[in-house]
Amino acid sequence: MKRLIAILLVGVLGFFIFTNLYSEGNGKVFPKFGEVKISERVSDKFVKKNVNGNVTTVEYKVTKDAESGSANMVTSIVVNYRSFDTLGEVTVLFVSALGVGLLLSGKSRMKFKTPPNFILKAAVRVVAGIILITGVYIFIHGHLTPGGGFPGGSMIASAILLFYISDDEFKTKVKAFKFLEGTAGSLYLIFGLLGLTMGGYFLYNFIPTGVVGELLSAGIVPIVYIFVGLKVGSELSNLISDFLSEEGK
Repeated sequence: MKRLIAILLVGVLGFFIFTNLYSEGNGKVFPKFGEVKISERVSDKFVKKNVNGNVTTVEYKVTKDAESGSANMVTSIVVNYRSFDTLGEVTVLFVSALGVGLLLSGKSRMKFKTPPNFILKAAVRVVAGIILITGVYIFIHGHLTPGGGFPGGSMIASAILLFYISDDEFKTKVKAFKFLEGTAGSLYLIFGLLGLTMGGYFLYNFIPTGVVGELLSAGIVPIVYIFVGLKVGSELSNLISDFLSEEGK
C-alpha cells in the first residue's frame, strides 16, 4: 500500500512539473529540453548590462551611466550584480582567520633553523616593493582590467610572507592590521546600507557609473574593491603572522 501511494505521489508531482514548469508554452519556468535561447540567458544580460531592461549597445569609452559601469565583465558580476555574494566570501575568510588566530596565535616570533642570508634579504627588499605596488594597482584598477580585491590583497600578503622568510626578526604590527581589516570590512557594510537607503537594495550601486573604460567609473565598484583588497591583504598577513608565531617561554 505504501509503495502504491508513493508511486501515485511521484506521478502527480511529475505531471505537475511537466505541465506547469517544463512543457512548451508561455509562462513556463524551464525551457524545452535541449532548446535554450541564448538571448534570454542571464549571462547575456550581464554582458550587455541590461539586467533591469535597459537595452542599449555598450561601447568602450563612449557609453555613459550604464547599468554597471565596469569595463571588466567579471568585476561587473562579482562586485555589482553579485556583491552580496562577495561579502559572504569575505566573511568566510574572516571566520577562518579568526579560528587560526584563536588556535595558533603566540607572542613571540618563530625562529628558523637556518638564518636568512644577506642575498635573500637584499633581493626581498627589491621584489617585495614591486609586489606591493602591483597588488595595490590590481585592486584599484580591477573595474578596468583583470584583477580585483582578492588577487590584489593576496599579493600584498605574499610580500609580507617574503619579509617573514627573509628576516627572522621581522614581525608585523598585528594591531594595525586588525584595525585596517575591521575598518575595511565595516566600510563595506556601510556602503551596503547606504545602497539600501538610497536605492532600496543592499549594496545598490548608488554612485553615477560614469563612462565605461575610464578610471573614475563604475560607481561604488572600485571603492568596494579597495575595501576588499585591504581587508583580504590584512587578514592574510595576520594569518601568516599567526602561523609563524609561538608561545613565549
